[in-house]
Amino acid sequence: MIRSVVRGNGAALPRRIMKNADFEGMVETSDEWIVQRTGIRQRHVAADDETTASLGEAAARAALDSAGLTPADIDLIVLATSTPNNTFPATAVEIQNRLGMHHGFAFDMQAVCSGFVYAVATADLYIRGGLAKRVLVIGSETFSRILDWSDRSTCVLFGDGAGAVVLEAQEGMGGIADRGVLAASLRSDGVHKDKLFVDGGPSTTGTVGHLRMEGREVFKHAVGMITDVIEATFAQAGITADDLDWFVPHQANKRIIDASAKKLGIAEEKVVVTVDLHGNTSAASVPLALSVAVADGRIKKGDLVLLEAMGGGFTWGAVLLRW
Repeated sequence: MIRSVVRGNGAALPRRIMKNADFEGMVETSDEWIVQRTGIRQRHVAADDETTASLGEAAARAALDSAGLTPADIDLIVLATSTPNNTFPATAVEIQNRLGMHHGFAFDMQAVCSGFVYAVATADLYIRGGLAKRVLVIGSETFSRILDWSDRSTCVLFGDGAGAVVLEAQEGMGGIADRGVLAASLRSDGVHKDKLFVDGGPSTTGTVGHLRMEGREVFKHAVGMITDVIEATFAQAGITADDLDWFVPHQANKRIIDASAKKLGIAEEKVVVTVDLHGNTSAASVPLALSVAVADGRIKKGDLVLLEAMGGGFTWGAVLLRW
């Protein structure tokens, strides 16, 4: 059978690093308060000349270099983002043009923090359906553009950045030993919309709006929802938490990551944590964490890796793959 195998990966971060102490003159907070509640120590913030498209392009080029490929080898670009450069066209099309790619097709995917997981699952379907042989899957965000910098409950949580992978069609035997995407489970429930949302949009206010969040409500639902999709993914693949080599969760809050891993029985040493370095970068979160763990040698060819995310909507999902 056809499997969607990770051929390469890459990342890009804005030049500016904003540490927790930098917020102390802006809102009533402190480094100790932020670290204790979230695990975040710093985040990257985009400059005026750094956009979702430019960061996405840089991550895409890094992934292509890692794969030993060029834009000419790509059939499809799927960009996961909630902060596009324009209302339309899709920022994926802008990245396509920036790469000098004038063939194939490209589109954006909007599932907030779950976007990259949704995009990997979607790209896998295009590959297994025969519509693409190689897909650039990108998560890129500039959440700093939609933050209310006077709201200490949200402005300290988020950062900007981009990550990408190249998925390639390769033949597998159809078993758990295959490389590539092995199983996926996606969910959403719009009843939770008002718990994490942006209070603007073209069809309502005609403005971009600012991010709003009921933090306690999000935390209350997160662990149960994450567990739900991961257990469904395990069941599809016929594995348990003991079989995993690495767990790469959405980097929103260290306490959510720890509680989820504990509930699922995933050993602490198997969990990739980068929230301290990047903050919550929404759809860029998982591929950025992947890039760190691949670069430092933790994730190696043949490792069984679980990706997971939850975001506004609520949306949530998990993808199991062998690197």
